[in-house]
Amino acid sequence: MEHGSHSDQSKSTFSLADEDHTFANSMRFTLNQDPRVTFCGYSIPHPSDNRVNIRVQTTGDPAREVLKDACHDLMLICQHVRSTFDKAISDFKKSETVEIDDSE
Repeated sequence: MEHGSHSDQSKSTFSLADEDHTFANSMRFTLNQDPRVTFCGYSIPHPSDNRVNIRVQTTGDPAREVLKDACHDLMLICQHVRSTFDKAISDFKKSETVEIDDSE
């Protein structure tokens, strides 16, 4: 859900259900890397409420579009981390197999 002014779309607060600090802090980090963002922060209204509020203020671009771009960027970052991790596991298993074969 988006809370913001209809006249100034560069400032909005987005309320996201079923999210916590993990996602919110990752989004905050990703948003703050964007030069269009002048302010970004998040809050969790109550510890037992599984909801985060993310505030985005931009240099003029619609906050909704900047948030959407940040979600896409975060997805790409996660895909890169996953593929790097999977490759490291594969390389480790291959090197372990070679060491075992060498000892025979």
